[in-house]
Amino acid sequence: MTKNIYSVGQVNNYIKRMFAEDFLLKQVSIKGEVSNCKYHSSGHIYFTLKDETGTISAIMFAGYRRGGLNFQMKEGDKVIVTGSVEIYERDGRYQIYAKSIELDGEGNLYLQFEALKKKLEEMGMFAPEYKRPIPKYVKRVGIVTAPTGAAIQDIRNIATRRNPYVQLILYPALVQGDGAAESIVKGIQALEQQNVDVLIVGRGGGSIEDLWAFNEEIVAHAIFNCSVPVISAVGHETDWTIADFVSDLRAPTPSAAAELAVFDYALTKQKIQEQKIHMDRCLKRNIYMARERLEHKKTRLKMVSPQNRLNENRRRIMDMEVKISDRMKRIFTEKRHQLVVLAKTLDGYSPAKKISSGYAYVENGASQSIRSVSMVKPNDQIIIHVTDGNVKATVTEVYKNE
Repeated sequence: MTKNIYSVGQVNNYIKRMFAEDFLLKQVSIKGEVSNCKYHSSGHIYFTLKDETGTISAIMFAGYRRGGLNFQMKEGDKVIVTGSVEIYERDGRYQIYAKSIELDGEGNLYLQFEALKKKLEEMGMFAPEYKRPIPKYVKRVGIVTAPTGAAIQDIRNIATRRNPYVQLILYPALVQGDGAAESIVKGIQALEQQNVDVLIVGRGGGSIEDLWAFNEEIVAHAIFNCSVPVISAVGHETDWTIADFVSDLRAPTPSAAAELAVFDYALTKQKIQEQKIHMDRCLKRNIYMARERLEHKKTRLKMVSPQNRLNENRRRIMDMEVKISDRMKRIFTEKRHQLVVLAKTLDGYSPAKKISSGYAYVENGASQSIRSVSMVKPNDQIIIHVTDGNVKATVTEVYKNE
């Protein structure tokens, strides 16, 4: 007995024709909650519709956006999507091709998110004064995330590249599904007891349902009450959770969290070396300037010191002594010269010299010098002084010169 064997493409093509021939699927309206909403650069919108029982992929091409969508669709929106359900033959997956999308109220998860956010904000759990600084140079980093997946691998790679000496301690937590919130809380509390320097709490990207464990109130309180600074790293850059608002620092991705938590060892070493060179230069410059100031102060001290003044006064006195001595010598020389002149003059007037030259000094009996003939008369006794003695004589005649 032979059996029919078909290729994958044939089966997918057959199913596609079945979908195309089904009148109901050509124009159908489906109500659900938006998740995994992605706006592509081409203008297309990719998203998932879900409810309590299941999910369906959806796409709206850029050509339908102008007339079929009049609001900015986002995660958690409850919408009514009208379009056709078709098979994507290459992947064998069916999805709804939306021609129009209408709001059907906000999604339950989004409403819960906004309500809890408002409650915790009113409690002050998002206040900046409660945000603790992340230590600049950490030695031990605690990580609360799934043991497998891109998040832990990204954190390990970045941390090892930046600083291979930092110790990474992983708490393998559930980050999605039942019991995930409780597992995250236990991980935070367990690593807090390990005396780590900083905690990274997070996971990779996903839908709002996938990330919902980080929107639970018990996780928010665990982060807020943790004595260790916490960096949240949940999802991608556009994903925001309650954990992001309550943590001390929000990282857009797990890789960014590793960069924020772990300092770059090589860069730090280079900066230290540069600082060392700068400090050496500053120290040498300061020593040079200090020596210059010291020399200046030594010079000033010499100028104002008592010993210097004494030396100056001593030199001044010595200079004065020299000047006085020179002046005295000059005066002595001048006076000696004057004395010689006066002596010669006096010698010229000396009676003894006159007498020694043949002259005599004559006195009367009253020892008066006879200067005129009128002072004597005949028979008066006179004394004549000569060089070697005296001569007594009697005046015999007195006459005047004509």
